[in-house]
Amino acid sequence: MPRLNPLASRSPDNKLRAAWTAAVADHVIGVAWSPDGRRLAAAAVSGPVTVFDATSGKPVHELKGHGFGTAALAWRPAGNLLATAGQDGKVRLWDAATGNETHVLDGGAAWVERLAWNPAGTLLAAGAGKSVRVWDATGTLVRDLPPQAGTVTDLAWRPGTNHVAVLGYGAANTYDPATGDLVRAFAWKGSPLRCAWSPDGKVLAHGNQDATVHFWYSESGLDLQMYGYPTKVRELAWDFTSRYLATGGGPMVCVWDCGGPKGPEGTKPQMLEAHDENLTAVAYQSRGYLLASAAVDGRVVLWQPANKKAPKIGEYRIEEAEASVIAWSPDDKSLVAGWGDGTVAVLRAG
Repeated sequence: MPRLNPLASRSPDNKLRAAWTAAVADHVIGVAWSPDGRRLAAAAVSGPVTVFDATSGKPVHELKGHGFGTAALAWRPAGNLLATAGQDGKVRLWDAATGNETHVLDGGAAWVERLAWNPAGTLLAAGAGKSVRVWDATGTLVRDLPPQAGTVTDLAWRPGTNHVAVLGYGAANTYDPATGDLVRAFAWKGSPLRCAWSPDGKVLAHGNQDATVHFWYSESGLDLQMYGYPTKVRELAWDFTSRYLATGGGPMVCVWDCGGPKGPEGTKPQMLEAHDENLTAVAYQSRGYLLASAAVDGRVVLWQPANKKAPKIGEYRIEEAEASVIAWSPDDKSLVAGWGDGTVAVLRAG
C-alpha cells in the first residue's frame, strides 16, 4: 500500500487535505470533472476509465475505455457526455449518467492522443498522428483538417472563438473547423509539446522539446521565447486574469508576469520551490488565485503565489509514486490528483 507523508496529513498549517482516496487499475493518465462537479472520471493507462461520485469517492461506472490503452479524456462542458481516446485509434463517447457507450468514432490514425472540447461543448477535436478531426456533440464529422507536417502534440480552442490551435513540429496552426480554413500560422523551427491559450484569447504559449517556452500574440503575430529551463516543458497553466503563466520544465514552478507592455520580455519569473523531482502538471483555479503543482516525487503542492514570503500553503504526498495529473473542480474548492500507482484522491483546499 502507498504510504502518506505524515507532514502532509498532520500539519495544522497545511491547507491541502484528502476528502477521499480510491484506486484505478494502474497509472492514472487523465482526470476530468463533470461540469456540475458531481462526478469525476479517471483513466488508467492500460485502458479502463472509472467514473466516481465526487463527494464520496464511490465508483459509479467502470467503462472499458480503449484496447491497448487510454490516452486522453475530456468531459463535455455541459451535460453527461464524456469523450475518451486511445491506442485503438478510436474516440469513444459515453453517457456518464448510465455508463453506456453512445458513439465510436474513427480517429484517423492508429493512436489518438489528444482531445479537446470547444468552450460551448458543441465541437470535439481529436489529434491522431498528423491528422485532426472535428465532430459535433452527436458524433457527426464536421471537418477533417489539413494534415500537419509532423505528429500532432496538442490541441487548444481559442477562447471567444470556434478556432482550434493545432500544435506539431514546426508550427502552431489555428483553423476554423466550420470552413477548414487556416486562420493563423505561427511558424517555428522546433518541436512544441503542449500549448495553452490565455483566457482572454490574446496569447498562445507552448512548451518545447528544447527546454523553452514560446509566446505568440495572436493578432500581431509577435513572438517571445523564454530560455533556461533544465528540461523540456510540458506543463503550462494561465491564471484567470491572463496575467500570469505558470510553467514546469524542471522541479521548480516558474510563474511569469505577462502583464507589462512587453509581456514577460526582460523579466525574471517567480520561482516556487518545493519539489525534489521534475514537475508533471501545474493548474490554476478557474476563478481564483491558487495554483497547484504535481511532480515525480509524489507531491501535490498548493501555492498562493501572491504571498511572496511564504507562497507554499499546502502539500499532499504519496511516497514512491509519481503524481501524474491534477485538475480543479468547477467550483475551485477541490483538486483531484492521480498517481502512478493508480491512486486517485480528491483534495480540499483551505
